[in-house]
Amino acid sequence: MADQHPKYLWWRGEQVRWEDATVHVTDLAWSTVGAVFEGIRGYWNEDQETLFIFRLPEHLARLADSMKVVRLPLAYSLDELQSAIIDLITANESREDTYIRPLAYSSRSSGKRLSAAAAEADLLINTNVMPTHLLTGYTQKARISSWTRISDTVMPPRIKNISNYRNGQLATMEAVQDGYDVAFLLNPQGKVAEASGACVAMIRRGKLITPDVTSGILESITRDALLTIAREDLGIEVEERPVDRTEMYLADEVFTCGTAAEITPVVEVDRYQIGDGETGPVTKALEQKFQAILHGTDPRSEAWCTLVPLRAAVHA
Repeated sequence: MADQHPKYLWWRGEQVRWEDATVHVTDLAWSTVGAVFEGIRGYWNEDQETLFIFRLPEHLARLADSMKVVRLPLAYSLDELQSAIIDLITANESREDTYIRPLAYSSRSSGKRLSAAAAEADLLINTNVMPTHLLTGYTQKARISSWTRISDTVMPPRIKNISNYRNGQLATMEAVQDGYDVAFLLNPQGKVAEASGACVAMIRRGKLITPDVTSGILESITRDALLTIAREDLGIEVEERPVDRTEMYLADEVFTCGTAAEITPVVEVDRYQIGDGETGPVTKALEQKFQAILHGTDPRSEAWCTLVPLRAAVHA
């Protein structure tokens, strides 16, 4: 995309030009404290001239769940939001791998107390280019953070509340300053919860093991898809349960997963080499299968992807 930003975004029920979507600076004071969002990705298939949006209905359903938990009213149906996203992708001619972010926040918050409940909510949908890193050989090194993952008695970790992400940001800054790429957070029970902004999984003794959804993790749509692929397509036994940090040191393979992370192999945890220090065979198989699904070349694409054709105009 030639411009720094797309031509259009969707805001307050209509498609508007990027430069026209403005709010007063005082509205920013408290509006995003309880804001929730979704990270959704579309993958461009040049041969088919089609963008494949991964599990769009599931992402919008999770947005509605997040809004319910933080008590933000949703004024649109999920079908309306899906249509808005498809129309926005078409208007922006998004012929590249694309990140789609619906963001719901309390409106008209200027001058209000922080403790006041949101009576109204605005909803913004914007897009930006985000190339895939699947099958590129990209890997990360992780450390167990000194920061503890938020718990369900503090803030709801299972939803995508913007405030939750400060927890992961602090852990990431610590990890990067110490020479690592990513942080893994333990929950208050001392078990592995998730990475900073992604879920965690490992392969050990032929099983795919991952923290369960009551371990303080986001209810990840990507994680759910990968567990299905592992069970049904690769024939791998899956365990969802509490995970000790030292189990990760002894794992044959470790990876993170999520909308932004996709599948990211982790080759070290706390300076313990994982396996042979390279991307493992199960992780590679998951990457290959996932890549094909996301780009519309696997049978699962039909069930999991929403197609947006963006064929170039033919001029006489």
